[in-house]
Amino acid sequence: MAGKGSSAQKRHRQSEERRMRNKSVKSSVRTSAKKFVVLAQKKDIDGAEAALREMIKKIDSAAQKGIIKKNTASRKKSRMQRSFNSLKAAQ
Repeated sequence: MAGKGSSAQKRHRQSEERRMRNKSVKSSVRTSAKKFVVLAQKKDIDGAEAALREMIKKIDSAAQKGIIKKNTASRKKSRMQRSFNSLKAAQ
């Protein structure tokens, strides 16, 4: 915990709240990515497409909030889209 100063304590509380909020968003992004990967491995194109759309929304939201960097978001989306495209082409 922070020292005695009340401003330091407030800063600590604020940073802890932000950390938990950011952790939740990152976890949500990872979960949606995992759902997509599982559906892609099962070769469920319709489910994978829906999961991909959901994952892209979550990644864009996290990038806009500054929780993940814009280039990281772009890279993740690109890799997953490529994976989906190769799955669709194999069909």
